[in-house]
Amino acid sequence: MVTFILYSAVVLIWGSTWIAVRYQVGLVPPEASVVYRIGLAAIFMFGWTIFRKLPLKFSIRDHFMMALQGGLIFSTNFFFFYHAAYYLSTGVIAVIFSTASTMTIILISIPAKRWPAPRVILGGMAGTLGIIMIFRMELIELSTKSGALTGLILSICGTLCFSLGGIVSARNRRAGLSVCGNTSWGMFYGALLLTLFLFTTGHSFSFDLRMPYIVSLLYLVIVGSVIAFAAYFALLGRIKTEQAAYATVLFPIIALTLSTFFENYTWSVSAFIGVVFILAGNLLVMRTSSQRSA
Repeated sequence: MVTFILYSAVVLIWGSTWIAVRYQVGLVPPEASVVYRIGLAAIFMFGWTIFRKLPLKFSIRDHFMMALQGGLIFSTNFFFFYHAAYYLSTGVIAVIFSTASTMTIILISIPAKRWPAPRVILGGMAGTLGIIMIFRMELIELSTKSGALTGLILSICGTLCFSLGGIVSARNRRAGLSVCGNTSWGMFYGALLLTLFLFTTGHSFSFDLRMPYIVSLLYLVIVGSVIAFAAYFALLGRIKTEQAAYATVLFPIIALTLSTFFENYTWSVSAFIGVVFILAGNLLVMRTSSQRSA
């Protein structure tokens, strides 16, 4: 029962954070919103790590790798997705992001000079076909007038950054870095990188005092970051990592449902078929990972 509650919490929270991003896009520069979100989450994570008396001292090399992880997962990743939210519904962005598992396996296979498993290739093809179905009109016309193609490119870049960051994160885990300490420093470096970006580009640290912005920010920090990570870590203590990863197949459904109600996302036949193809492709990839670990 506890495992089911934890798993449901992870899926529901991860699925709902995307719609919260919608209320972060507007008056405040996206980079500043990410700094607020990740910076506050880092404070919570450092506090939790210190409370549990987990290690926070690492070598210079480890700090470099944690900074690289933070730059990819907690900085450029969000940078691209927040900008994509200007052009696409957050539900569609979540669906594109769900292809990260396929992208990660392919990226790992390239330096190893080996082909991914047939199921991964098939899953990747299904995901690609799904994206084409969703954006078929924009791709046929190669038009950026609607902004959909721009949003697609930004979402793919964000997913690529997350996948690369996941590979760095795996390296950090193999090096024996504690998850909480690694995450705390990663968030710190990610927020620092975007802070430097804001200063160098002349953007201001403005703030939106309207209730939707404040509430969505607090939700992303406390629920979307701190509680979600705590639930996920607790879940990993009960089931295999590969089983927990199935959440990436389920949370886009939550995100799309919320997007339909709150963003008036309009479904078309091709979009529905595209989403089915992407989710089916993710399922194939997850089954492959699970079988390899067995």
